[in-house]
Amino acid sequence: MFCFLLFFLFIFCEKEKITTAKDLEIRVRYFNLEKIGWKSRTYIQTVDDIVFAATEVPIQYYLLKDFGKDNLAKIDSLYEENKRERILEFTFQQQEEKDLLTKSFTGLDYTDAVKYMSFGLEKDFYVVTSKKDTIACSGVTFERNYKIAPYQRVLLFFSGIDPNEKIQLVYTDSLFRKGTLKFKFKDPNTQIAL
Repeated sequence: MFCFLLFFLFIFCEKEKITTAKDLEIRVRYFNLEKIGWKSRTYIQTVDDIVFAATEVPIQYYLLKDFGKDNLAKIDSLYEENKRERILEFTFQQQEEKDLLTKSFTGLDYTDAVKYMSFGLEKDFYVVTSKKDTIACSGVTFERNYKIAPYQRVLLFFSGIDPNEKIQLVYTDSLFRKGTLKFKFKDPNTQIAL
């Protein structure tokens, strides 16, 4: 009887937890170019009807895109110089594929929402390392799709992070007012043979 009473008190005296995000979903994403590829995990959270997805993009992928397979020595050299940089792709999508930058989602005029995605979003993101260091976002590139694609995507840049360090991306959503979302990156990108 005493155990039942303790259990009852524990359940009903605990503070109410309000969570609007569904469980974190993880998918694998492949970055392939010129028969060289990498595998990366995409971490997805849904809050109300908006899907937020975060993926770490291999730096080598962008270097290969810029310099081509014929310059592998140059790519390796540039990677060594920039291996403490991290690029994260962050995607916003409404489940019914409605345009998220309209006033009904942001409370802003469409032009102001685009400006925020382009210039104001940087302050909403930071990374926490496994050593509990906080790294501010050093830049954002908003990929405009001019209402062709059913999502909005940004590239986030972070500097000074060990390439083997496990990180957690923290997003404080000021644009859609969905709270703070955390994406824990557990595994580094893996190069795969094609």
